[in-house]
Amino acid sequence: MLARQRRKRAFLRSLAAERPDLVVTTGDNLAGPDGVAAMLDAMAPLRGVPGAFVLGSNDYYAPRPKNPLKYFWPKHKRVVGRPLPWRDLVDGFEDLGWTDLTNARVVVVAGAREVEVAGVDDPHLKRDRLAVADPPVRADVPLHIALVHAPEPRALDRFERSGFDLVLCGHTHGGQLRIPGIGALVTNCGIDRGRARGLSRWGGAWLHVSAGLGTSPYAPVRFACRPEASLLTVTARPGTR
Repeated sequence: MLARQRRKRAFLRSLAAERPDLVVTTGDNLAGPDGVAAMLDAMAPLRGVPGAFVLGSNDYYAPRPKNPLKYFWPKHKRVVGRPLPWRDLVDGFEDLGWTDLTNARVVVVAGAREVEVAGVDDPHLKRDRLAVADPPVRADVPLHIALVHAPEPRALDRFERSGFDLVLCGHTHGGQLRIPGIGALVTNCGIDRGRARGLSRWGGAWLHVSAGLGTSPYAPVRFACRPEASLLTVTARPGTR
């Protein structure tokens, strides 16, 4: 387990070599109270690169042992674990120079261009305040990106209607256990299984759901679902600059 964690940390540290214009994390960075220091160490080489983040349920509460078959029960009751030091994580990300998009909307500069970014708190925990998504996007800004931890349709619809170009999400772990030829068995949210990871269209917007790097410590297994950090290249529409 420790060797796997060290490899993941080394992989995250290596991402700075990709020289991204904008770093985004959509939550579930922690699994225990000792995770803050490890996460911030992994992200340290990206200090000063423009970034934005929202949190997920596993940043607020530690996972608990559970029957994995509960994921197949759409109305299963969610039971959270002990609170985690998420405020320390937020402070650490802000110290790296990244913007907290918890129910917020701002303009950042990435790659010498302005980007309107907005985010909501975790819809899976019903902490989202979707009014932040409602004003139409700014016409004087060339790119508009939204961050949502859990890709719940109610949040995706609101950002899409307001004209956001791209919505970035996590939460699903890509299904974590995928069947070749079938894909994810569950998404643990309201989107269909075909969107459990990767790029797709959501109305007039693009939707990207990252399968992420981690697992619950109580289910540290992936099958046909490799851990990932996504590198997206955004290009202009024809006729735009």
